[in-house]
Amino acid sequence: QVQLVESGGGSVQAGASLRLSCAASGFTFRNYRMGWFRQAPGQEREFVATISRSGVPFYANFVKGRFTISRDNAKNAMYLQMNSLKPEDTAVYFCAATDSSTLITTPRYDYWGQGTQVTVSS
Repeated sequence: QVQLVESGGGSVQAGASLRLSCAASGFTFRNYRMGWFRQAPGQEREFVATISRSGVPFYANFVKGRFTISRDNAKNAMYLQMNSLKPEDTAVYFCAATDSSTLITTPRYDYWGQGTQVTVSS
């Protein structure tokens, strides 16, 4: 059964760092593009970053060099290093996977995790 499990969220002060992890199972991880999305209360889910099967990243404009997406195909894992966190980064962060060959920045991915909460205080 396909599983995507996020971890690493928490409550931090503005300017702090967090490293989110996504553990994948139940599918051939190396053949899937992976992505991170986030959703604040009452808001639409928005794109954060994506990484190709071979490890080429693409980011939303708002991260402005603060975030780094990476993957380890040997470990079936994906990561999001978040530095210089801001209160507006507060959201539930979701891990997602797609077998599409297209770089996708909309929430039209095939598999989703349950999310991990990130809270940044001012």
